[in-house]
Amino acid sequence: MEYQKRIELILPEYGRHIQQMVNYALTIENKEERMLAAQTIINVMGNMFPYLRDINDFKHKLWDHLAIMSDYKLDIDYPYDIVEAKRNETRPEKIAYPQKKIRYKHYGYFLQTLVRTIQEMEPGEERDQMTLQLANQMKRLFILWNKDNVDDAKIQEDLRELSQGVLSFENSTPLISSKDLVSRKKNNKNGKKRR
Repeated sequence: MEYQKRIELILPEYGRHIQQMVNYALTIENKEERMLAAQTIINVMGNMFPYLRDINDFKHKLWDHLAIMSDYKLDIDYPYDIVEAKRNETRPEKIAYPQKKIRYKHYGYFLQTLVRTIQEMEPGEERDQMTLQLANQMKRLFILWNKDNVDDAKIQEDLRELSQGVLSFENSTPLISSKDLVSRKKNNKNGKKRR
């Protein structure tokens, strides 16, 4: 059995045989026979996706697809107005991804923004509480990336560097323990609720 020469599939979801049927219909000279062939093609296309028959305008979409597959050259009396598909011959412009300098990628850009916001706050208890919450978040993010035990001194050092020495937390105030963070993460994966 000889494999047929490959033909271009305009709508690949219908396959090679439907495209061959459409190409054959284009060669039929009698308009009535061409219309009969088009109706047969529409029936076969509809049978390929029987679960879509309940969708509004399903037949209309099939006739549109037939017109697209024939490159709008099939001369028949379409039962619906055929919508001309816009051809995407040119690629759309590439959308620039926002490039922002991130000092530590495991903390992310948003954390750097938080550091700047907390830096601008007036010194006091509220800023100290926010700094402590920020340090705890840094520890969570660090463990997500590293999976190792992280020392509070490392978080303190990174926080000082990110804030140019403005922010720090007291060593007497411990951060959330790494062990607690890891066990919470495991509990969440097992479906248990966090407290």
